[in-house]
Order: sequence, then structure tokens, then C-alpha cells
Amino acid sequence: MTPSAPKSASFRLAAPLAALALVGALGACKGGGGELVVDDSVGVTALRSPCPLVEIPEMTGDVTQMAAPGRTDAGAIDVTASITNLRGTCNDAEGQAQLHTEATFDVFARRSDTRGARRVVLPYFSAVLRGGNVVIAKRLGSVTLDFADGQERAQAQGRAASTVDRAEATLPANVRKILTKKRKAGEADAATDPLALPEVRTALAKASFELVVGFQLTDAQLAYNATR
Repeated sequence: MTPSAPKSASFRLAAPLAALALVGALGACKGGGGELVVDDSVGVTALRSPCPLVEIPEMTGDVTQMAAPGRTDAGAIDVTASITNLRGTCNDAEGQAQLHTEATFDVFARRSDTRGARRVVLPYFSAVLRGGNVVIAKRLGSVTLDFADGQERAQAQGRAASTVDRAEATLPANVRKILTKKRKAGEADAATDPLALPEVRTALAKASFELVVGFQLTDAQLAYNATR
């Protein structure tokens, strides 16, 4: 996946999901470990890593399959599954023109009818977002869960990956200068939060990428998740 060839989204980013993604991208800039660290007396003391955040978008981390079409009551639930333990590693060594991120995750599933052995295949997507709501690339995959006879639960592991140009994920020099400028009490800009400046927020959004992973849901499954 690269951000060089934008593609239209083939899954819908609902307004709450898009807002959550944007808040996550900007909010994470205030954490530690290479992210933006803000000290009121001196400004920003560290710049965030250019590596994409790895996240599960809202309402896509769970899936429920019904035994009968059109039913949504508890008695019709056939299989439920959840994505958990999402972990990402990023190769951001100095001099690397590309930032390659590998992500792994676990899928835990439960079935209602434990009679007989059964195989369930669940589709999932992985996508690269820019600025919290622009889909740069998307891939589809699937996880296979095998239930033994009499077994209620099963688990499997999935993988995802993305490649982002380091230059696209790096803040411009003028923005870095604004963020790292030392501020002294009493000066005009001492009370100004650099993260509130429009040009800074725009640059942060443009340079912020996320690798998101979730189940590829049908309209009915997405609607069901929204009511849970």
C-alpha cells in the first residue's frame, strides 16, 4: 500500500468513524515515545514518529452472523467474532525512503450450535487513511476459523501491511520550527498553543497516516453493530 495513488473508498467511513480517526491522529501527537510532547514553558520537546498509527475503526472490530436472514434477535445468532490484540511494527530506520508497517491481530470466535466440525471464513479489510478520513489504499483478506465437533470457540490470526513514503509522513521544516520553538513566559506567543494554529493542524493531518483493520461487514452487520 502506498499513498501515491489515492483510491475511492469501497467501504463507508461513517461520520463518527471519520471523526474518531481524526481525533486519534491528532490526539496521539500529545503522547510519549516519540510523539509530540508539549511543555507549556518551552513548547514541543519531541516530534512524533512518522510511522502510521495502527487501529481498529469504530464498529468494525466485531461481526455477528445470523442463522436466519432478516432476524436480529439473540435467538438467531449463529457466530460472533472479535478482532483483538492488534499489534504493529514499523521500519522507520533513518535513511529509509519508505515506511513499511506490519500488523498482526487475533480473531476470537464463538458459535451457538456446537454440533459437528465446521469451518467459518470471515473477510476483513486493511486500509491506509490519511488525515483521518481519506482512504489511500485498501486490501481485503480473510481469516479461517475451524471449530471441532462439540467445540464452542475458535481463534485465528490475521495480518496486514502498509507502505508509506517517509517524505509524505514528515512534517515540513517550517511547521517543525513552529512546534519546537522555545517559548518564554510573558512573550506574546507564550500563551498560544502551536497545535491550535490552522497551518499546524493542516500539516499534522496531511502527514498523519493510519493502518486500520476491521471486519468487512455487510450493511446488515454494520447496522447491527450500531445498535449494540
